[in-house]
Amino acid sequence: MMSNQSVPLITRMLRLEWLGQTVASLCWIVSVFLYGIEEAADVLQLAAASSWMVANVASLVKPESS
Repeated sequence: MMSNQSVPLITRMLRLEWLGQTVASLCWIVSVFLYGIEEAADVLQLAAASSWMVANVASLVKPESS
C-alpha cells in the first residue's frame, strides 16, 4: 500500500539510477570542455549533456510518494 508521505530529497538523490545518470551527464559536460569547443558538433554535444543534467535535476523537484 502506498503512503502519502513524500520521499526525502537526499534519499532520491542517492538512488543508483539518479546518481548514475547525473554522474554520466556531468562527465559528458566536463569532457566537452576538456576536448574544447571547436565545431558546431561540440556545441550540440554540450547542449545534449546539459539537457540531460537539467532533466535529472528537474526530476527531483516533483515530490515523490513512498
